[in-house]
Amino acid sequence: MPENIFIVAVDDDDTILDVYESGLSAYELKTFDDPQKAKEYIFSEKKPDVILMDIMMPHIDGIALMNEIHSNESTKHISIIAVSGLNDAATLNDALLFGAMDYLVKPFDLAELELKIKKAAEISKRNR
Repeated sequence: MPENIFIVAVDDDDTILDVYESGLSAYELKTFDDPQKAKEYIFSEKKPDVILMDIMMPHIDGIALMNEIHSNESTKHISIIAVSGLNDAATLNDALLFGAMDYLVKPFDLAELELKIKKAAEISKRNR
């Protein structure tokens, strides 16, 4: 039984959210296809251990949202993994600069994602 890790996944692509829901069923998972709703949840509800954050989304892009999360005292400890279809150095650099602790390019390998989630959750819990 995996340790209890609470993950919030934010992606405007329902197919990716479905992959998370089926592939990460061993974890406590809450998914959002709207970054604004995810932001409201993260700032007012239960704090996740790990956030899986898409970069390119309507209204709020993932990098801006990461920056907001890490600029807030109550959420700055949360580990964020950027998950994006973009695989260019500038995007990767921005994601890491504004708070992502790791980066995964779509399509991704679920086993690799799980390893990153476990490492991210450990860091998040240590920094609480």
